[in-house]
Amino acid sequence: MAPVPARHSIRLTDLLLPRDHGSWSIALEPVALGLIAAPSAAGAALAVAVLALFLARRPLRLWRDNSAEPARRRAAAWLALVLTGAATTGGVLAGWRGGFMALWPLLLALPAAVAFVYFDLKGEARAATAELAGATAFALLPMAFGSLAKLPLATATGLAAAMLLRLVPTVLVIRAYLRSRKGQPALRGPAIVASLTGTTLAAALAASGIAPGATLGIALMLLIRALWLLGPLAPQLRAPAVGALESALGAGAVLALAFP
Repeated sequence: MAPVPARHSIRLTDLLLPRDHGSWSIALEPVALGLIAAPSAAGAALAVAVLALFLARRPLRLWRDNSAEPARRRAAAWLALVLTGAATTGGVLAGWRGGFMALWPLLLALPAAVAFVYFDLKGEARAATAELAGATAFALLPMAFGSLAKLPLATATGLAAAMLLRLVPTVLVIRAYLRSRKGQPALRGPAIVASLTGTTLAAALAASGIAPGATLGIALMLLIRALWLLGPLAPQLRAPAVGALESALGAGAVLALAFP
């Protein structure tokens, strides 16, 4: 009698949670900043929509994977459907409570979001262009939260600008550091230049009152981090340690920007 093949249980976390841990900071920091600095019922609904779309990415990819087990693909398809429905519901509620016209900042993030989806569908989500596009799309979200909360345009713009200066250089720095640790070609120069440019822009935006005053302090802290990780005395940190460091820096940045 032939043995019955063992059935592998399908864990929700395997279907749901992204494996690229850096994406959590990129997605959660702008949402957290928006909810804290510009709280509103409409903003809470928008946060649900954004997080549902973020979590739907992995089940959608598993559903499209023809090499995956049929049971796994079916479970991923149902999960993707539920999350897509939650994202749609959250988006509609955000527009209903805050006014659909108040969601106009999302149009600014749309090109970057489309670019990321394009690379993701091609299996190139780890490419530098894809990661920068994703970071840009998420970084612009605080402007939408501010618009829904009826903040002045300058204030909402300043929050998005501060988040752009936090996330975009960070993507380049962390990519360069992790690639250098693996012995792969790493663009350290552009990463450091991006951090220097971000610090200069942060100073200008803070001095003009467009961005919160804490923006400059955050940029300086991130510049020191970049010089430390990419300099001649770079530490030998593993990816989880780098992720923990970035999570701590991100949490500090959000709180500093939200409570200037």
